[in-house]
Amino acid sequence: MTRRLTLVSLLLSLFVVSLPARQAAKPYFPPAGKWEARDGAAIGYDKATLDEAIALAIKNQNPNDKDLAIDTPRVFANEAPYNNLIGPTQVRAGSNGVIIRKGYVAAQWGDVDRADMTYSVTKTFLSTVVGEAVEAGKIKSVDDLVAPYMPTGVDLFSSAHNAKITWNHLLRQTSDWSGELWTKPDWADRPPRNQTPEQWKQRELIEPGTRHEYNDVRVNVLSLATLYVLKEPLPDVLKKTIMDPIGASSSWHWEPYENAYVTIDGKKMPSVPGGGHHGGGMFINAWDMARFGYLFLHNGNWNGTQLVQPSWIKMAKTPTVTRDGSGANYGFMNWYLNDPATRPDGSKPNPMYPSVPRSVVAFQGNGSNLIYIDWVNDLVVVVRWISRGSDEFFGKVVASLR
Repeated sequence: MTRRLTLVSLLLSLFVVSLPARQAAKPYFPPAGKWEARDGAAIGYDKATLDEAIALAIKNQNPNDKDLAIDTPRVFANEAPYNNLIGPTQVRAGSNGVIIRKGYVAAQWGDVDRADMTYSVTKTFLSTVVGEAVEAGKIKSVDDLVAPYMPTGVDLFSSAHNAKITWNHLLRQTSDWSGELWTKPDWADRPPRNQTPEQWKQRELIEPGTRHEYNDVRVNVLSLATLYVLKEPLPDVLKKTIMDPIGASSSWHWEPYENAYVTIDGKKMPSVPGGGHHGGGMFINAWDMARFGYLFLHNGNWNGTQLVQPSWIKMAKTPTVTRDGSGANYGFMNWYLNDPATRPDGSKPNPMYPSVPRSVVAFQGNGSNLIYIDWVNDLVVVVRWISRGSDEFFGKVVASLR
């Protein structure tokens, strides 16, 4: 009897000892307005090496004019005469960022509370909203043609070429959509050398899906098409389905162009852009960017609630395959993949960040504004206004881990 009681007591003690360990293994999710910080001993990093990484980011901060009303038209000067601003800008902060290791704040620097423009990181928020439209059944499949989803009288996809475009083509920037939106022709983003807009209109169009061409005008077409499908402003959808559930602040805002409004069901609604070439786009602080990245680090699940479906994330992380191999490191916008696809000719592009795991994904925008997601190292990094040396920076962050 005594031996039996002793055995029971031993088993109970083992259970009691193991229970806290199981509880401790549960991922930490920061409540709204707070994010707990822990030192290196607790979450596994060397502070001196991490400080070197931060010093590098500060050293390589963007030297351009911080007044983005001045800097943005200059950066996109090759788009003249269409590089004029038709959306809001503001004076930005300097170098800043947040490093999240094992769910906790390992480091922060600069003005991380300032809601700055993010340029093309906006595209990832846009593609996430498209995913919500798919999840809600408003878009049945990304392989569907977009044209049948448009209301009567909307001619975005009425031409013979544009009628062939699917949601997948728009998400991967392989549509070669042709036309003009919000006074900007599709020529206006990275225009071919020695070719006028008039010559561009006469070009031979490329079959949708055969070549990747980065183009903000076509991104804005995706945004408008999604607005027609959801019949609700995309910032409202993002707030309700993603930003509020992850505890984002109230400071972020997704700004339209001054002329980008349509009427749907009798209501005037803004159609927001997927970048900041012409002003507008997502204005957001580093903390909210980190929360967004942390959501995807956990495969779309936030503290037990599935906000983004794993099937959508799997598609977003799938490289874009084209005849000429363009887009090999591009998933859904703006998922940049560190493990590019093999080209049709058998060659494979170099990774964007050779110093870190191949499985890394980065959401990238001009400036540079970056959200780095590293599942191997349980790591999310936001770095803003770094002009060069991002691979060396991320490499030093990873080198600080133990």
